[in-house]
Amino acid sequence: MKTIIVPVDFSQQSEYALKVAVSLAKKHGAKILALHMLELNQAIITSTEGFYPEQTVFLIKLAEKRFKEFLEKPYLEGVEVKPIIKHYKVFSEVNEVAKEHGAELIVMGSHGADGLTEIFVGSNAERVVRNADVPVIVVKDEMAGFKIDRFVFACDFKLENLSAFKRAKAFAEMLSAEFNLVYVNTPGDNFLSTGDAYERINTFLHKANSSDEVSIHNDYSVERGVLNYCETNGADAVGIPTHGRKGLSHFFMGSIGEDIANHSKIPVITFKISD
Repeated sequence: MKTIIVPVDFSQQSEYALKVAVSLAKKHGAKILALHMLELNQAIITSTEGFYPEQTVFLIKLAEKRFKEFLEKPYLEGVEVKPIIKHYKVFSEVNEVAKEHGAELIVMGSHGADGLTEIFVGSNAERVVRNADVPVIVVKDEMAGFKIDRFVFACDFKLENLSAFKRAKAFAEMLSAEFNLVYVNTPGDNFLSTGDAYERINTFLHKANSSDEVSIHNDYSVERGVLNYCETNGADAVGIPTHGRKGLSHFFMGSIGEDIANHSKIPVITFKISD
């Protein structure tokens, strides 16, 4: 891993993300691109009137000053951090910056869930996930000395998830992390017998040219099964497949992807399904 992008909005959550990125950067010798999306009105940027360019310059200078103060933290010592300011708050730009700089990972802060309010859905983090071709780590809390030794990838092992699986496996190899695969079997319409479950899994692994083992975990819901499996097996992070057009709701059925991202105590890493 050589380059990590951290979108920064100067919130506590973006600092949590920055700290996670620093832990990974120190372990893998990577540099960090701290990216701030400066929300400017299109009329301000394009106007030929004298006032607007001056206002634009003022706002950019103000952001630069705030950025400088934000990045003056002791934990950043020994890590190369490059601040980048973009003029528009367009979340597809995060992916464009990743492509331009060859970044392998985006680390994004999110509020997650607060009681009954699901903040992740429709949030900045969810928008970045929709557009990102590289893995995105969603961080909600402070995680001192974060590292990924054991990585769980949860999947329904339908063939459409092959590209996400390959990205997740490559990610685990890049971090030298133990790669655990889990299929969650639930009661109701989606229930599979042991034989049917292994038939689907074996077909998937054959297509992926993989000899990895898969655990079948039985639970009352996919979300609960994924989270319980991760807790029982001491996972440091959990990966789920996502679809650019449909966001996290493409994972399994309904809003399971959002539920996992909202309620997981460990960072969630998303891997895009190729269109």
